Amino acid sequence: MDILVSNGVQDVKIMKIGAALGVSRSSFYWYFKSREDLLDQLLAEWERTNTGILIHHANLPAATITEALCNFFICVVRPEGFNYQLDFAVREWSRRDPAVRAVIDRSDTARTDALRDMFARYDYSPAEADIRARVLYYQQIGYYALELSESLDIRLSRLPGYLLAFTGQSASTAEIEAFRKAIA
Repeated sequence: MDILVSNGVQDVKIMKIGAALGVSRSSFYWYFKSREDLLDQLLAEWERTNTGILIHHANLPAATITEALCNFFICVVRPEGFNYQLDFAVREWSRRDPAVRAVIDRSDTARTDALRDMFARYDYSPAEADIRARVLYYQQIGYYALELSESLDIRLSRLPGYLLAFTGQSASTAEIEAFRKAIA
């Protein structure tokens, strides 16, 4: 994963991995059938973690849509949550590999569907839930694509405004404080 993120898929090579880990080429084959097997497993792990964590957080129980959105934001703020660098490495890989592009497309659909369903649970019409989900998802991906580096304090100061913009509803003070505690 580290090589994929730092250097791209073209550098995910058996000899390079073996040298980095101080193991022989034959040791590699103890764990993977081939380089293709390794790449397939890297892609499956990306889908399990990055897509899985977004869907999980979009489905967490919440009393209000603003609380639900705070649950979603937790996974993109916490370091152990959504790995945006890995996401962009896989997206870059997909530019050269149609099979990877198909996995990206499937993942993006699953992610936006989960967000759409999150909005729908709080009585947004199907059309409005779909648009809000897309705006939220595209904004989050765009935030990372622009490589914005706001401090956590600045991001937290904008939380009430983001919640209002994405949901059309104001969050309670208790929801904001619960979010702050969750990411502390």
